[in-house]
This record gives sequence, C-alpha cells and structure tokens, in this order.
Amino acid sequence: MTDTTWSKVDDFINERFVGDDAALDEALRASAAAGLPEINVAPNQGKLLMLLARAIEARKILEIGTLGGYSTIWLGRALPTDGMVISLEANADYAEVARSNLARAGLADKVEIRVGRAIETLPTLAGEAPFDLIFIDADKPTTPDYFQWAVKLSRPGSLILVDNVVREGAVIDAESNDRNVLGIRCFYDLAAADPRVSATALQTVGGKGHDGIAILLVISAP
Repeated sequence: MTDTTWSKVDDFINERFVGDDAALDEALRASAAAGLPEINVAPNQGKLLMLLARAIEARKILEIGTLGGYSTIWLGRALPTDGMVISLEANADYAEVARSNLARAGLADKVEIRVGRAIETLPTLAGEAPFDLIFIDADKPTTPDYFQWAVKLSRPGSLILVDNVVREGAVIDAESNDRNVLGIRCFYDLAAADPRVSATALQTVGGKGHDGIAILLVISAP
C-alpha cells in the first residue's frame, strides 16, 4: 500500500459519501489563499465528526483549534437550531479567515470563535459547561492539558475526540525527543489511567497520510 493508494481510496469514499460542497471547498480555497497551513481534517474525517455529534444529539460543542474553520463547519452542521459551537483559536488572523468561512457556510449565528491561547481560555468556560462533544486539534505538546480540561468541562455521556494521535507511527517511539510525540504519548498515559473516561484510538490512512484519532467517552462526573 502506498500514499497514492490511500489518497485514491479517500477520493472513492468522498465521491460517494461526501460529494461536492461549495462552502467547504471555498473554505479550503480561502484558507490556502490566506497562507494557513493545510492541516485541516480530510472531508471524510470531517463528516465523521458531524455524524458523531449528531449521534449523541450534541447541542453544545467545544473545539480546541479552529484554523480556517473547516472542521468547525462540519461540527456546526451537526447542531440543532438552538445549538452552539465555541471554537478556540490562538491566531487572530486564522480566526478572521474562519469567521468568513463560517459566515459563507451560513453558520455565523451558531459558532463563536474566541481568540487567545486555549490553555488560558479553557478555565473561563466553566460557567458554560458541560459540553456534549469536545474536539481537540491544536498544538500537540499541550494536548495532555487540553485533555484534562476537556474532562472537567464534560458530563457523563460526553465525547472527547483527539486528532493526530499516531503521527505516522512515531507515537510508539519511547525514545523520541519530538515535543509533539511527547505530548501525545503523555496524553495516552493520562487517558489510560483516568477512571472517568473509556477510550480507544484508531489509525487512519488517506490523503492526509498516516495518523489517527482517539475517541473517549466520559463515564463518570468530573
């Protein structure tokens, strides 16, 4: 199997289960034109986020890491009419691109982007908790802290999703000095030892390469 094959399979899946989507396509074009890194989730992964949010009937969603708002659009589409996404983004320029993309997708009234370092913003969200679904897709060294805050801001039955938890297999390297790998390995250790959650992780391959996503169910009160 090669990266080329993975990409072709992604294309096969997306053609059948995602299809053309003007708002999402334009969000990617606008993000690229603004110089944002092309690290958004793949279309089929974005739809997975939406389906999971719908499956648990999420009304309040927290996203840590907005980037250009691509995954935010998917999450926003899962919401009922009275639902809300709060998305945290450290880069003010990225946030402006995301706001434009969300407005174009008709979701400006369902998504609030809060600018600032997420680790500083998270403590201010206690009054708005609990969140039904929390998606963590931000700087990897801080993922352990984001995970701990996510549990605090959840309720029994909430889902916590953590992206990029395989890192092309580097996660198994116990001798790694890569801060991204170290952060993800620490997250695994914390999640495995935390009795408040039941967790698993899946490897993913596709147009975005070899990585993975962790899915955690909150089973007891924080």
